[in-house]
Amino acid sequence: MKENVEKIWSNCLEIIKNNVSKSVFETWFLPIKPVSLKDEVLTIQVPSQFFYEWLEENYVGILKKSIQREIGAKAKLEYSIIVENNPNNPSTINYPNFKSHNVDATESFMPQTIGGPIKNPFVIPGIKKVSIDSQLNPIYTFDSFVEGDCNRLARAAGYAIAQKPGGTAFNPLVLYGRTGMGKTHLIHAIGNFIKQVNPNKTVLYVSADKFLNQYVESIRNNSTNEFIHFYQLIDVLLVDDIYWLGGKEQTQNVFFHIFNHLHTNGKQIIITSDRAPKDLDGIEERLLSRLKWGLITELTLPDFDTRYAILEKKMYADGVILPKEVVEYVAYNINTNLRDLEGAMIALLAQEALVKREIDIDLAKKIVKNYIKSVSREVSVDFIQQMVSEFYNVEITSLCDNNRKRDVVEARQVSMYLARKFTKNSLKEIGKHFGGKDHSTVLHSLKQVEDQLQVNKAYNDKIEELKKRINLSYL
Repeated sequence: MKENVEKIWSNCLEIIKNNVSKSVFETWFLPIKPVSLKDEVLTIQVPSQFFYEWLEENYVGILKKSIQREIGAKAKLEYSIIVENNPNNPSTINYPNFKSHNVDATESFMPQTIGGPIKNPFVIPGIKKVSIDSQLNPIYTFDSFVEGDCNRLARAAGYAIAQKPGGTAFNPLVLYGRTGMGKTHLIHAIGNFIKQVNPNKTVLYVSADKFLNQYVESIRNNSTNEFIHFYQLIDVLLVDDIYWLGGKEQTQNVFFHIFNHLHTNGKQIIITSDRAPKDLDGIEERLLSRLKWGLITELTLPDFDTRYAILEKKMYADGVILPKEVVEYVAYNINTNLRDLEGAMIALLAQEALVKREIDIDLAKKIVKNYIKSVSREVSVDFIQQMVSEFYNVEITSLCDNNRKRDVVEARQVSMYLARKFTKNSLKEIGKHFGGKDHSTVLHSLKQVEDQLQVNKAYNDKIEELKKRINLSYL
């Protein structure tokens, strides 16, 4: 019976996988576990109350479609939700028939509030402050934040929080990703929006290393109670780079109590990290469990379109218009992180505004050299596969297997065609890069592309765009 349930759910996953993006599938569907099937009711286990609510709000349609296709038109779904009263021995609550419920499924802890005067750890000695300074950078807003596939979920969750801090399921919100992916920009944007719409809310941005230093200072000054009390007053706490607390047990303990107090009282907490909470070193399990109460989402490397949009927004904000080919060249060649991307654009804008020098491709190449290891390099089959997979929004691995989906087949054939045009590889060598395809398969792909180029203008435009991208990247 268990094998039958798992088989049915596996078939459902195949249907879902073909109807949602890879990131959505891995985030919201892979963690689900099939539990049982009885009287056309499929029970699945989800890791949290928030997880259940998000599925019901956003993906109930595809869930219904998949189980009804596998089980029948009368099929129903029941959720089994893990309750974290005891992390070592979780229990479950069952919710049936795609209905929404509210349940308190978490343990809470509220430390005793300290009375008396509050010492603000952000006040510079000798300077009087009437209210708490949010420590926010006003230039980081939602208007200046460019949305793309790399950050869409994070941005949407952040905007929902900004409109209703503490009143959504995204509490805490944990944003993670490599340096320069826009995490700090986004949490400042959330804070600035809240301050604008709810000026009475106390919003505070603090880096984890600064929090650590403040706590050490409070121990030295025998003012730890005042330090904790100060943070208990915050309505929206934005903590950047939580990994700084790794291995700092006492600081984690204090932050744990502050976190619990704020969360219990409906205050909003937003945290950033360079890696997912499960991969953080030296962070206590009980604190990690708190980070999993809300939404954890990754900000990834932006694709070309998003990089180009970021450069355009920066350019227009500074009132300078650069040639399109220059902007494209920078966007094609700097794909490491957003800081390098914006840094290169600032350098170009400075040449235009301060030196009054005309910006062309040659100058762009000199600027970009400061941000990447090498600009002049030989075109490789791997690079072509990466560019084509990004262009067609398919996985690189699918180019090398026997996937027969139409868009994958087209991307595979185009990759082989461009590999033949831009590299010195033989048909046999090209085939090796595509999962060991033989030379006749490669030859067939080349003919298919050539035939389409003769009769299909839209197809022709795609090939020309890809050729241009390759040429710009290897000037």
